[in-house]
Amino acid sequence: MSNNKQSLLGMKLDELKTAVSELGMPAFTGSQIAHWLYVQHVRNIEEMTNLSKTNRARLAEHYRIGCADPIDAQHSNDGTVKYLFPTENGKYVETVYIPDNDRATLCVSCQVGCKMNCLFCQTGKQGFEGNLTTSDILNQIYALPEREKLTNIVFMGQGEPMDNLENVLRATTILTANYGYAWSPKRITVSSVGVRGKLKRFLDESHCHVAISLHSPIAEQRAMLMPAQKAMPISEIVDLLRGYDFAHQRRLSFEYIVFGGVNDSPTHAQALVRLLKGVDCRINLIRFHPIPNVDLHGTSDEKMASFRDYLTAHGVFTTIRASRGQDIFAACGLLSTAKSR
Repeated sequence: MSNNKQSLLGMKLDELKTAVSELGMPAFTGSQIAHWLYVQHVRNIEEMTNLSKTNRARLAEHYRIGCADPIDAQHSNDGTVKYLFPTENGKYVETVYIPDNDRATLCVSCQVGCKMNCLFCQTGKQGFEGNLTTSDILNQIYALPEREKLTNIVFMGQGEPMDNLENVLRATTILTANYGYAWSPKRITVSSVGVRGKLKRFLDESHCHVAISLHSPIAEQRAMLMPAQKAMPISEIVDLLRGYDFAHQRRLSFEYIVFGGVNDSPTHAQALVRLLKGVDCRINLIRFHPIPNVDLHGTSDEKMASFRDYLTAHGVFTTIRASRGQDIFAACGLLSTAKSR
């Protein structure tokens, strides 16, 4: 996918205007290009027919669209599809399309691998191989065969979004801008384990929904499961979140993978109620999908339901997330491109 020309995909409107001005074109040409990119989804510059042939040729000397089709697709028996996309630096990243009645959610990645090294996550076992560019992030949508069916996007694929904050913010800006995809921020959820400083900046500069990976309310245990706890304790994350309004348009959720005999006890449920007291949020309980060489196991459906019912009864609205795509290793925590061609 890589060559010496810069990708137009991933450029904001002001950047497109600057780029065309530097090539001697009128600034309004930048708005025309934005329309061709983010509304028409053109595959090559020659399709931008309201630009003169001379301007198209000049643009093509220095730029390319920057889109690339997935090189592989795996289809689950539940309708989920996992795609493998090439990146601009010659690596690969997985993206999961999840249809569900009148909704269709795309789980996008923001890094190849991940630095966070959570015990329960296959992506973390891969190690960190690099940040995706804004073009790489948007290409997962741009080149998706089911693009027109999408209703929601979640940044819950490979990588920690706050660890690639600049490009994640640029992508969500283009997705929500009038010149871009013009999506409501309510259609986009960005997850994080909590990265000091970065999470606050995201909360201040974006209106997208936020999902925090919690997984244990007990600090010592969360640190065992998630090394990031040591740098930004969950208590500090919750204190930070208390300063933001989640009672209206923007939603806050906490992701909680339930491990049998580890974090599914009444003690954990009680600690969660104390931790989240007064915070307008919901908890999503997630079934654990075993990964190699990790001594963690899922819990029973009965315990999941009991855990959910206790939390909801004590003022923390809780749901059990349906597991999708497990048969193609597309479910939560299973994404990895370590063995990709």
